[in-house]
Amino acid sequence: MRSAKVKIAWYAVVAALAVTGLPPTAGAAPSQLVVDLGVDTGALRYGATGFLYGLGDEGIPNETMLAALNPRVTAQKAPDGLQHPNGDALKIAPMFKRAGGREVQIYMQDIYQNWPYENLGINDYLSKVDVMVRKVVADPHRASYVYVPFNEPDWIWYSSELRGRFLADWKTVYQRIRSIDPGARIAGPGFSNYRSGDLRAFLQYSRDNGVLPDVMAWHELGDDFFSSWQQHYDDYRSIERSLGVSSRQISINEYGRGSGDLGVPGNLVQFVAKFEASKVDGCLAYWTTAGGLNDLVTRNNQATGAWWMYKWYGELTGRTVAVTPPSPGGSLQGVAALDPAKKQARIVFGGNSTTAGTYDTDIVVRGLGSASYLGNRVHATVWGVDSSGLNPSAGPYVVREGDYTVGSGQVTIPLTGLKGASAYHVVLTPDRDLSSVGSTSRYEAEYARLDGSARVTYGGNTGYSGTYFTEGYGASTNASTKFVVTAPNDGYYDVGLRYSAGPYTGAPATRSIRLRLNGSDLTDRSLPGTADWNTWNTATTKVFLTAGINRIDVNAFAADDRDAINIDYLDVTPATGTVTTYEAENGNTLGGTAVVVNDAAASGGRYVGWIGAGVANTLRFENVTVPTAGRYRMVVGYANAEVKGDHAYNNNIVDRYADISVNGGPGKRSFFRNTLAWSTYRTTVIDVDLAAGRNSITFANASQYAPNIDLIRIAAPIG
Repeated sequence: MRSAKVKIAWYAVVAALAVTGLPPTAGAAPSQLVVDLGVDTGALRYGATGFLYGLGDEGIPNETMLAALNPRVTAQKAPDGLQHPNGDALKIAPMFKRAGGREVQIYMQDIYQNWPYENLGINDYLSKVDVMVRKVVADPHRASYVYVPFNEPDWIWYSSELRGRFLADWKTVYQRIRSIDPGARIAGPGFSNYRSGDLRAFLQYSRDNGVLPDVMAWHELGDDFFSSWQQHYDDYRSIERSLGVSSRQISINEYGRGSGDLGVPGNLVQFVAKFEASKVDGCLAYWTTAGGLNDLVTRNNQATGAWWMYKWYGELTGRTVAVTPPSPGGSLQGVAALDPAKKQARIVFGGNSTTAGTYDTDIVVRGLGSASYLGNRVHATVWGVDSSGLNPSAGPYVVREGDYTVGSGQVTIPLTGLKGASAYHVVLTPDRDLSSVGSTSRYEAEYARLDGSARVTYGGNTGYSGTYFTEGYGASTNASTKFVVTAPNDGYYDVGLRYSAGPYTGAPATRSIRLRLNGSDLTDRSLPGTADWNTWNTATTKVFLTAGINRIDVNAFAADDRDAINIDYLDVTPATGTVTTYEAENGNTLGGTAVVVNDAAASGGRYVGWIGAGVANTLRFENVTVPTAGRYRMVVGYANAEVKGDHAYNNNIVDRYADISVNGGPGKRSFFRNTLAWSTYRTTVIDVDLAAGRNSITFANASQYAPNIDLIRIAAPIG
């Protein structure tokens, strides 16, 4: 993280510079991004999908938003650290691990309140290290943590003493951590930029004193990343070899300039491409507010344009293949993967010398002879996603779709008018398409994430939509097709599952499948059989979706073959259903300091505030009535703009929480993403278990203030 004003000003200047290169000359031939499917470059690491303070509190951001990205690394503050009001590593770890995260880095010096950190002497820091490490050792996710003892030592206590006092203190702190946690994984040195000479001195000293880091970390926050990343990487690896140090995992645990990169797909794809090619990890820098995945998420559960680019990256499968950009240090970069099992190649690319401009390029795919399963003609769909700033993205759109004849083992996909701030995604499949895939409401199964025995074969079936379908559900208990869908508003949507269920030995005529929504079981859906496997039917389920991103999984679940089906697509369209609204200020019980407040921006012109900061200060919704007992969706309309302390560039937002209880039962804690203004009302959706008839729902917070509550809406998960 950065702070000193001179530093902010410097980054503002470099962010305004062109990334690299010059715009193409008028009339010049398009550039070429060359993908060679015949050159395997290794297993996918997904390392660039990392965040510094990207997670704020449990549920901040919405876990669905996080899980869809296939996250790998997050860097968060020390346990009970004072640097920022949220982002505690131990508190966010359970959600991060549930979402599939691999590693949680702990910024230990963020135990201090100020930046640069208060310089109270190494003994003061050691006393804090003792407390922090013991908390980590006692934590159930201990094996997932990586200690980061120093953050930008060149900017804090050491400055010109990086080859003297810092090295001595590194050894002291390193040994203290290991004395308490012998199996600790430790990252360092954490310089603010690539410093070749200082890194050599650090590695040599660490080697000679037995204090080598397990993870080598530095930051890439300047314009030089775009032109010089490969030189930085190659130089570091040469230092390791020259010193006889075994290859370390590299973590660029802060990347992205102070302005111009976060949230901009066309710039961020360049980091993704370079980090994946080098098989290193990276965390987006923390320049704005915590808990929003570093501007990938807005309003807690809605995607910005950049989120979609990382989703494409996280859904690459198979192994990476060689990508040659027009120039190694140029702005147009890409990453590609080939999956023989899925019979697909995918490419994520973008970048222009000016994000405000457009450019033309040819995507040249070579090595098709080594992927004979793609055939002599291939189908290519090119998707784009634009930068949306901090507003919700409209989502991807089709740029080009067509069939290409393979010649001399390659095809060329010409693209024109691409936007510099946008990112693009090419999906290459066998030429088996029966219809276009551009419908905004339709999600093709063959493009979705697959688990278990679910597969795409591109066989001889007919009647399907798009380029094919998913199968592998017969004789399976683990086949899963995982769709990521988007909804403009909280509410009911018709989710149409198009499937085939032809004759299958041992299977009943009527099949069934299990639907899961955002990680939880939703319903087991009965599906009438079809005449054969080329006959398709659509079964529609009315489902309450959250505004923004939702994950809908279609799962095999039975020990027998009742779930033997093929899946073509999901179609998601708005629907109507019963949603009952309860205004906070009408007919409810207010306890203690809780009071009705006028605000023209609130629904009905009023809300209830001053809830919490004492056990008696509560809001209890009375007479919440439902026809049958079960789990319901509760949409909470609220406002929260609390800020704690001051920081040179980060807005130290507080995500207030409420303990919510039903009918006097135990409270369930829910955090509410900061809305950044007291008259800005957002919604969050919380599941509640209600009894048939009348219920009461109480909002409380014994120690802190809860958010201002505008209303709740109650809806059944299935309409």
